[in-house]
Amino acid sequence: MKISKRHKILVYSVLVIFSLYFIFPFLWALITAIKSEPEVFSYPPKFIPDELLFSNFVDAWNSQPFGTYFKNSVIVTVLTTIGQLISCSLVAYGFARYDFKYKNFLFVLLLSTMMIPWDVTMIPLYMQFNMLGWINTLKPLIVPAFFGSAYYIFLLRQFLMNIPKDLENAARIDGANEFQIFYKIFLPIMKAPLTLVAVLNIILVWNDYLGPLIYLQDKAKYTMTLGLASFQGVHELQIIPIMAITLVMVIPPVLVFVFAQKYIVEGISGSIK
Repeated sequence: MKISKRHKILVYSVLVIFSLYFIFPFLWALITAIKSEPEVFSYPPKFIPDELLFSNFVDAWNSQPFGTYFKNSVIVTVLTTIGQLISCSLVAYGFARYDFKYKNFLFVLLLSTMMIPWDVTMIPLYMQFNMLGWINTLKPLIVPAFFGSAYYIFLLRQFLMNIPKDLENAARIDGANEFQIFYKIFLPIMKAPLTLVAVLNIILVWNDYLGPLIYLQDKAKYTMTLGLASFQGVHELQIIPIMAITLVMVIPPVLVFVFAQKYIVEGISGSIK
């Protein structure tokens, strides 16, 4: 069906309006971050400041060890993402491509763990990590990721279920072992859903506040979320530095989403077939 030019203009106009609706808070935060203090509290509000004070970002960044907080967040995010990709892809591959006793029961049992709220396991996990001597380290935030996530396993398993069995059967006939089939054939095919899992995990871990709050005590171990909360407590009435640091914290997951959105769409469409 051919779409008229007028219809296209109408559709794009609606999309632009909705885009501005979602972009405006970020735009307002950016403008606030580069204003002077009198302009922030002026009435009526000034949308465009007289002088663009980008030095506000430097001053806010240097007011606390945000470089250390940023490094900790990057370490936790990268390592948990690697752990989730390795563990979830292996488990999902096993559930999707192999037949073994009690497979369906174990898969249902795995999915049932998604119904257990984190609040229930929070205290037992703390006691367990305390016995291991991991409190006030980054280990409680990183190590569990290497045991997989039921949600990510489900996404990858659904994608793998759509691939015909003839693919690995042909590889076995050619002499490939099981690891070669997984590594050389299925991993390249799983590029899109693995990217989806990576982006979801990056956004989740980067913005995680409760986990670091429970396990971390030393400021040198703080992540960006804890650093921002601590910074907000000190500068409660100073809007400019809070806006500046908030914008800096938002940038990494936004960039990841922008550059990976093509694979995200492919991963979603492949997992829901």
